[in-house]
Amino acid sequence: MASKVLVTGANRGIGLALARHYKGEGWQVIGVCRTASAELAEVADQVIEGIDVTQDEDVASLAEAVRGQRLDLLINNAGLLHDESLGSLDFDTIREQMEVNAYGPLRVTEALLDNLGAGSKVANVTSRMGSIADNDSGGRYGYRASKAALNAFGKSLAIDLKPKGIAVAQLHPGYVQTRMVNFGGLIPPEEAAAGIAARIAALTLETSGGFWHSNGEALLW
Repeated sequence: MASKVLVTGANRGIGLALARHYKGEGWQVIGVCRTASAELAEVADQVIEGIDVTQDEDVASLAEAVRGQRLDLLINNAGLLHDESLGSLDFDTIREQMEVNAYGPLRVTEALLDNLGAGSKVANVTSRMGSIADNDSGGRYGYRASKAALNAFGKSLAIDLKPKGIAVAQLHPGYVQTRMVNFGGLIPPEEAAAGIAARIAALTLETSGGFWHSNGEALLW
């Protein structure tokens, strides 16, 4: 039986590239998104749209839609980027990023615990901008804080899920050419997806909880 992966934020960008990558590897793909795309429909075996990862009722609907299905891999990819500068902080956008980037993956993972078993893996698409040690440019208050929180959640998940045989990784995709950064990145989504998939393939219970760049570099917290 083919392995099965569920990807959030799968309708475009890195999420769509991940869906395409795993489909090409022979996996069954479940694509989760707020609004489906024709590109995702061409790739995914199951598309679950109308899912806002910040809403409990939507995540409950997601859990119901995949009830009874074993997930070999859960990729928490849905994310949001706003830019705030000191002196003109917008606390609404900071809260929104915390809800989407940090609480969303935690909410989804908890809702799908029954779908995960020994040998399953959870990959959180984070950012090196969530690294406190690596912050040498300031700014981006909401994005940095939300990704740092996601890293903390991921580390705790790794500890709590290890006895169940489930490994967890925090993965920085690189500076990717997506709509989130007005397509000004350094690498295409396909390259980022391949790197993320390689890190997931190498993930074990012994390395669970780590924070890596998609190129394999271990990142500082």
